[in-house]
Amino acid sequence: MSREYETVIGLEVHVELATKTKIFCGCSTAFGGAPNTHTCPVCTGMPGSLPVLNKQVVEYAMAVGLATNCTINQNCKFDRKNYFYPDNPQNYQISQLYEPICRNGGIEIETADGTKKTIGIHEIHMEEDAGKLVHDDWDDVSIVDFNRSGVPLIEIVSEPDMRSADEVIAYLEKLRLIIQYLGASDCKLNEGSMRADVNLSVREAGASEFGTRTEMKNLNSFRAIARAIEGEKNRQIDLIESGEKVVQETRRWDDAKESSHAMRSKEDAQDYRYFPEPDLVPIHISDEWLAEVKNRQPELRTEKLARYESEYEIPRYDAEIITSSKRLADIFEQTVAICGKPKKVSNWLMVETMRLLKEREMEPENIVFSPEHLAALVELADAGTINSTVAKEVFEHMFADDTDPKQYVEEHGLKTVNDEGALRTTVEQVIRDNPQSVDDYHNGKEKAIGFLVGQTMKAMKGKANPGMVNQILKELL
Repeated sequence: MSREYETVIGLEVHVELATKTKIFCGCSTAFGGAPNTHTCPVCTGMPGSLPVLNKQVVEYAMAVGLATNCTINQNCKFDRKNYFYPDNPQNYQISQLYEPICRNGGIEIETADGTKKTIGIHEIHMEEDAGKLVHDDWDDVSIVDFNRSGVPLIEIVSEPDMRSADEVIAYLEKLRLIIQYLGASDCKLNEGSMRADVNLSVREAGASEFGTRTEMKNLNSFRAIARAIEGEKNRQIDLIESGEKVVQETRRWDDAKESSHAMRSKEDAQDYRYFPEPDLVPIHISDEWLAEVKNRQPELRTEKLARYESEYEIPRYDAEIITSSKRLADIFEQTVAICGKPKKVSNWLMVETMRLLKEREMEPENIVFSPEHLAALVELADAGTINSTVAKEVFEHMFADDTDPKQYVEEHGLKTVNDEGALRTTVEQVIRDNPQSVDDYHNGKEKAIGFLVGQTMKAMKGKANPGMVNQILKELL
């Protein structure tokens, strides 16, 4: 009889903070600069250079801690984590081991099947990022780019409370939304501003002891994380079933091959020879400072959802989709503030915006159109200045490059023709040109009128008022 196994998962999530400058120097944190251009003696580890802490990093860490129900450690300090790696210029990393800034939090998740569960957060600590090794297969060398060295990170360490890939993805999505709503990071997995290492072990169902865990790195999408969890779970079960032991090690996931391979044996804290960072004083967070950060906390998704339903009277489903992205929620609120038509704005976001995002494989964060232009389009369509077909055409241009809808309609002569005389003349001509459809309509085929409306709209280059066309056709027929 085959044995039942349970997967036990904990995550270490690294998040690059949205500060303009690095954690201990004034270099830019902007993504994508030419290699080694965002550097100085501090972030390249030059002898004699001294770190100076960026206050904004502490405030972002506090904000994330408060939003994830952590206790803020008002007396925390930095430690030195010693290890040699080519992308680590000082041969140590400034991090927090003994006194991290946040402890003992947790967030509630809801999986696809509606199950709710609280995932504990062991701690959140601040640290600096390392540089980046770029492997050049042509010359068979690795070259180092220190632009990322010293970029501020928080590491969010969960308790081993997750039991499936579904729970892991629900936890990561909730965490990402909280951090994006706080403005603490854009959390773009593809750019590495949010990275998750997965600690995973398996044990027989019902056992109280944890199995031997492995840590998987190099996971830069939710899909890759889900596949890696499935792959590693099966690898460990196969080892146990064949009488072999799982080795505690760090493994690298190869998403193209859908398999992992060992990188190094897993170090324990003593291997890093941690000691208090001698170049930085301890941080004291006063009650006043903590209260100030608390008062600045924005409305998070849960509160937004409830408010959208009551204040804007839009359906729960609409509210859930719109609040699933900070960018969408901002556009919605700002557009409604201008035009005062929440349901109409919601429809444009729910239908056309979502369609184009899907077609173009874009994230809502990359939307370029402004709330002012969306509000103008809603007004044009609502006033009957343009019909729905033209409105969709204008929206496509607006979505692509934030075109001003009023200007576009004027320049392309797209205003709806409401001139009854001109419409009547066109409808009369359409009736003369399509005697068969006229006969069909008189013989009870209601659909025939749809064809005649279509022919009229075609003759008017799509600019006729469909309601007036219908009215005139019925009258003349």
